[in-house]
Amino acid sequence: MTSTSNPRDLRAELETLTTEAFRPELAGIDQLPTLDIARLMNTEDATVATAVAHRLHEIAAAIDAVAERMGRGGRLIYMGAGTAGRLGVLDASECPPTFNTDPSQVVGLIAGGPDALVTSVEGAEDSRDLAQADLDALTLTPDDTVVGISASGRTPYAIAAVEQARRTGALTIGLSCNEHSALAAAAEHGIEVVVGPELLTGSTRLKAGTAQKLVLNMLSTITMIRLGKTYGNLMVDVRASNEKLRARSRRIVALATGADDAEIERALAATDGEVKNAILVVLAGVDGPTAARLLEESGGRLRAALAAAGG
Repeated sequence: MTSTSNPRDLRAELETLTTEAFRPELAGIDQLPTLDIARLMNTEDATVATAVAHRLHEIAAAIDAVAERMGRGGRLIYMGAGTAGRLGVLDASECPPTFNTDPSQVVGLIAGGPDALVTSVEGAEDSRDLAQADLDALTLTPDDTVVGISASGRTPYAIAAVEQARRTGALTIGLSCNEHSALAAAAEHGIEVVVGPELLTGSTRLKAGTAQKLVLNMLSTITMIRLGKTYGNLMVDVRASNEKLRARSRRIVALATGADDAEIERALAATDGEVKNAILVVLAGVDGPTAARLLEESGGRLRAALAAAGG
């Protein structure tokens, strides 16, 4: 399936997409009581997790491939237009505070640039040249991963991004919500989460957007778990940039170690507030510089550093 500039051909193409299908049984939705519409939406949304569940094998395989490359210093790059692009930017922007990643490690690019986050940029999603320019600016390596995101699976910007990334030897993932999509076909790892027609015809910010958000959550979160950014289910790489996060940091150290408040404060003071280091100080009985050295030698993996310290 390829994009076309002929409006009649494009209309015919859209009519073949599950995400664009019209549901005549909902044609009178605007006349229903608000509570009934809310119930309908809630029922629709409840089906999304099941649709994602059908693609867990593909998702897991993609995550393992991403983690392998990021472990060698590669980047995770999301690319999409409209809602899909915004979801990629959102997931990327939440990685530094959650996992203390450098902003350059997980990148979100949206067709049309930052302005497209809050307003529609005319024609951006149809531009293959924009995708090429955006990737040229990043100078891809074979250790990088490019994730094209498109509910329809036909967005030229996302497809062009994946095609160019694959030519450079980077890992490619195509995330869409229609079967047999051009995006999935272009990528090494195709993930097609088929959520069915939307409550509002073609409004893919609804179920399709929710599905994409769930999958992106998995891609980033489980990759970071594989990279040792957590200790159990604790966010030991959290960046304490405000009072709430500083309080969370103390709580994480407490949950990981069982130490009292005074010992936690001493450990955090000895490690400049680094949660992972503070846990190592408490559990292994080492000083701050030793904790930092052990973690560096262990590639930032707390369990490995504890083992090296005999903790």
